[in-house]
Amino acid sequence: MINILLEGYDIDALWLYDELKKYIKPTHSVAVVAFSFRDNRVRSIADWNVLYSKENGKYYDGITDGLASYGIPKGNITFINYFTDTAESAARKIEKADIVYFPGGLPDRMMDRIKEFNLYDSLMKHDGIVMGYSAGAVIQLSEYHLSPDEDYSEFRYYNGLPYLNDFYVEVHYEGTDIQNESIQRVIAERGKTVYAAALGSGAIVIDNGNIKLIGNVKAYYK
Repeated sequence: MINILLEGYDIDALWLYDELKKYIKPTHSVAVVAFSFRDNRVRSIADWNVLYSKENGKYYDGITDGLASYGIPKGNITFINYFTDTAESAARKIEKADIVYFPGGLPDRMMDRIKEFNLYDSLMKHDGIVMGYSAGAVIQLSEYHLSPDEDYSEFRYYNGLPYLNDFYVEVHYEGTDIQNESIQRVIAERGKTVYAAALGSGAIVIDNGNIKLIGNVKAYYK
């Protein structure tokens, strides 16, 4: 399995492209698990469309254009729609995909909706590429932490998908006191390495257990 942990969906960035093209191929099909939206912003299919629809979705072009830079046509990319997909149709999209893609947003709510759709087993059976940015990066960890920010008022650990177990990730790292305190807390309480991926310029690839740091990523050890 290949796990790709990103800062954003600009995967055609020069510092990242040459590394990712080793893994992302034009023939790949992609299932985007578009479940990470905020409850106060998405209450209906119309709201969901504002974010992810082909016609006018805020994030649609960013995600699909980034994949298109690797030769993947938009016809190979499908979005799992919380409002129109069923548990069965969502599972089929995952089972047919070479790449499972988790967008940014709220990772805990994305996990709630994955469970609601009974997609846990389908996701864990996937043995191709799993990639995602921000929330879509940390959800790939069996346990992740979130530092306090505008969405989360306090430090807390959360359960993700147990693809990766050996480290933690501080996303959007800018070297703030809050982030550094969180990193030291994780090291003290969990005794594992924390990788801090710099805002807009850091990524991590795990290729069958081999960890590769790309761009600006700092490793903090016990």
